[in-house]
Amino acid sequence: MTTEQELPRSLNNVKHVILILSGKGGVGKSSVTTQTALTLVNKGYNVGVLDIDLTGPSLPRMFGVETKQVHQSTQGWIPVQVYDKKKTTSGGSLKLMSLGFLIGDRGNSVVWRGPKKTAMIKQFLKDVVWSTNEPLDYLLIDTPPGTSDEHIAIAEELRYVPQLDGAIIVTTPQLVATSDVKKEINFCHKVNFKILGIVENMSGFICPHCSECTNIFSSGGGLNLANQLGLNYLGNLPIDPNFVELIELQNNEQDDKTLIKLYDKSELKPIMNDIIDKVLTLDHAPRTIS
Repeated sequence: MTTEQELPRSLNNVKHVILILSGKGGVGKSSVTTQTALTLVNKGYNVGVLDIDLTGPSLPRMFGVETKQVHQSTQGWIPVQVYDKKKTTSGGSLKLMSLGFLIGDRGNSVVWRGPKKTAMIKQFLKDVVWSTNEPLDYLLIDTPPGTSDEHIAIAEELRYVPQLDGAIIVTTPQLVATSDVKKEINFCHKVNFKILGIVENMSGFICPHCSECTNIFSSGGGLNLANQLGLNYLGNLPIDPNFVELIELQNNEQDDKTLIKLYDKSELKPIMNDIIDKVLTLDHAPRTIS
């Protein structure tokens, strides 16, 4: 039986929650989260991103807001406004909350035991003020790899949240990655997280000179896994060195140099757009709470 106090209060004004999960580190999960956020903003949605990868909070860097700070209000933490809806052609907006804003120098390491990590994640899920006026359409939660204490804390906090649409699972084509992803999928089944589908990242390499795609890590591992387990296959994303360059070139002080504007020219944009279209057409019926 769901009670009001069991629901994280920060989600009261959030319509949809999507987890970005992977069973293995180094599969480009934060890159997929970044592109998912940009794509949703380009579709006109108000988007929030919660970075709870406590040992590697890279999203402030990805969005070019490392020097920004979160603020404390009487209601809770105010996330960093990456893009205001007045400054996007679509009318979408983007907010970001990350441990990276709280540790100062990104070279600092976070050496915490499980209970402290769990407490921080619970605070992130309860005390961030995503919206006080217009509802947040989508909240993306970028998680650490694996099925550790952080994931158990996430499951405990979100198990009764009806806005949770489910999880996007990120893998790479190699067998070692897809084997680890099976563990993540098993975790989702155990905690009653719906799996929206699998994305195969690093599926080929786009040459920056001729735009030809070469399968340097093989291809098809994600599709085979989806077929084997009866899951949706959302698509494959190649490695594009130009996307890394866009991260470095962005400048949020110049309207034509923001990442969302630079991303318009990326080879990845139409590919990611197709992937997100598949996610948005999935049935968002309320989950069965057990």
